[in-house]
Amino acid sequence: MSWTPSSWRSLPKHQMAEWEDKAVAERVFSKLGELPPLVQPKECERLKLLLAECGRGERFIVQGGDCAERFMDCKAGRLEQQLKLILQMGMIIEHLSGKKTLKVCRIAGQYGKPRSKPTEMVEGKEIMSFKGDNINGFDPKDRKWDPERLLLGYWHSAATLNFLRGYASSGEHGPLKTISVEALKASEHFASYSDDAKAIAGKALTPESVEFFTSHEAMQLDLEEALTRLSDGKFYNLSAHMVWIGDRTRQLDCAHIEYFKGIANPIAVKVGPSMKNDELKELVQVLNPKKEQGRLMLITRYGAGKAESMLPGHIEAVKASGVPVVWQCDAVHGNGIVASNKLKTRAAKDIWQEIVEVMAIHKRCGSILGGIHLECSGQSVTEVLGGSVGLTEEMLLKNYETYCDPRMNYDQAIESAFKVGNEMPSAERAAKRSKVAA
Repeated sequence: MSWTPSSWRSLPKHQMAEWEDKAVAERVFSKLGELPPLVQPKECERLKLLLAECGRGERFIVQGGDCAERFMDCKAGRLEQQLKLILQMGMIIEHLSGKKTLKVCRIAGQYGKPRSKPTEMVEGKEIMSFKGDNINGFDPKDRKWDPERLLLGYWHSAATLNFLRGYASSGEHGPLKTISVEALKASEHFASYSDDAKAIAGKALTPESVEFFTSHEAMQLDLEEALTRLSDGKFYNLSAHMVWIGDRTRQLDCAHIEYFKGIANPIAVKVGPSMKNDELKELVQVLNPKKEQGRLMLITRYGAGKAESMLPGHIEAVKASGVPVVWQCDAVHGNGIVASNKLKTRAAKDIWQEIVEVMAIHKRCGSILGGIHLECSGQSVTEVLGGSVGLTEEMLLKNYETYCDPRMNYDQAIESAFKVGNEMPSAERAAKRSKVAA
């Protein structure tokens, strides 16, 4: 039986909102199916080529952004700062490692989130869980799952992408090269951070310096189907350049795998502690049967101190499959904790520890870590503990914005880029060490 964008409909579904008013939902999906695509197939194919380079160790992915975007944050200043952060992180890693970077943003479509339960108790009443602005509102009065919000998601995604494309193509990027490190003065590496920031400011920007791609977790499959288009004999999900499958929706016999296996985009899947080795081996064969380089990315998410017990087995399972993949380290989702004030948070030291551990394991196992995946904000949010900014539990309340998971702020994310870049092999640094030793 040939694949179609609706093939998933007859299979078990997870994490999807169900629409009470079927007639309204049908009108929404009909409209979405007629609207212009947000991205172009050629852009998706270019991303695939660049991801293939990452899989071969020729380039390094910096992927990041909000846990879940909010409609209220679709403002020029915030969007510019978010893109600048990801581009600057790429510039730092490129400068320190000598390796080109690929910048992918969790933006222009990351409006939905999986939840452990469809309902929750608020002030003694059972209400629908907040599943992101695409589905319902955060206010308890707005928790009904509303298909018309999907159209709002499309318009906000279109506005976001339009602004970001205009910014990237404007040529007015002087401030982009100014990387702020003043907040990192407490670090023992502050002098080197300052020197590197000055060196980056003196470099000329290229078109690749401001090239970016969009991505989101494709969870609401009726929405994704409506934005799937046929081009040159292939079906592309043109809501984003790349979409991924979450750790809660990757069951082999279920709807998400069925949908993803048929689209031509580069795709990704989260790989966590519950993934068995033989399951992963079968999964990569299903999702990339033609063994196409750059087609499939595996985003590992274990937690600090846990990768050693799982990642080597996952690497060997993929090797045994013969399927080429791009390995990426998501060092945030396995490191969630709850602060004493009951706020969800993470510790920067745990995030950095997991990245370093995963780097070492890939090196030892003869595989290649192609990039990192972080939840981060270009704003001065106070959601993640630690870093050289010294963010404490008491400081979390200062500017805790997120409706879902905590994000690193600008300074913590910039420090992460310095730490990752300095952990990567660099011919220039090796030459300096040899010179000193001599």
